[in-house]
Amino acid sequence: MIREGSHMGSQGGGRQPKYQRIALELKAAIETGEYGPGDRLPGENDLMAAHAVARMTARQAIGVLRAEGLAEARKGAGVFVREYRPIRRRGVQRLSAGLWGEGRSVWSMDAEGWDLKLDSVSVAEESPPEAIRSLLGLAEGVPVCMRRRRYALNGRPVMLATSHLDAGLVAGTAITDIDTGPGGIYARLGEIGHRPVRFREEVRSRMPAPLETERLSLPAGTPVVLVRRTAFTEDGTAVEVNDMVLDSSAYILEYDFTP
Repeated sequence: MIREGSHMGSQGGGRQPKYQRIALELKAAIETGEYGPGDRLPGENDLMAAHAVARMTARQAIGVLRAEGLAEARKGAGVFVREYRPIRRRGVQRLSAGLWGEGRSVWSMDAEGWDLKLDSVSVAEESPPEAIRSLLGLAEGVPVCMRRRRYALNGRPVMLATSHLDAGLVAGTAITDIDTGPGGIYARLGEIGHRPVRFREEVRSRMPAPLETERLSLPAGTPVVLVRRTAFTEDGTAVEVNDMVLDSSAYILEYDFTP
């Protein structure tokens, strides 16, 4: 049995713990292409033999890569380098009226070249959170039409989106249906005289809530990107607030600006 000293987890006179040094070697091998996306990484037994360390140290080293989103465990198969072929989300172009005005959905621009599909939709009339009520300028007690969607890339969930709209404003329109029709929500808003002409997006990142982890099938240690988009009409009225939760390993957020 391999035994390590009692200072295994300490800095050991300024030196890194062994598991961190092993993790750095593995990360370097990934960066140089020695292990490419989808390749199987050395397992615990391999690392124990190669570095003369105990199983716990080998497990900690692999845990570092998993926590940083570089590797994922596959039950019964081992640990593999995560594939990173991101969806490029073009934040400005995707909101062009020329897109949804021609009957295309906003998210269809992200889907170009990808098998990105809307895999679940639910619509309900609910009481909004205070922050949403304030953004939409609704009086207390006024319900919203809440549209929840999940998008999947090649069958893998990558984004959750929840749109909030004044329930009274959209009553009787296709916005309250599962299928909103060509051009989606924004085209339908235009038809009732509330066409969005300006958008604001707020972006931040955090670790996912348990339900988000479940619905996005996220590996341990994978953060999510939150995008809150508010759509405004010509007179500055907010007509939709869309909260999106993105698997950070699946997206690059791109914004083009002309100063």
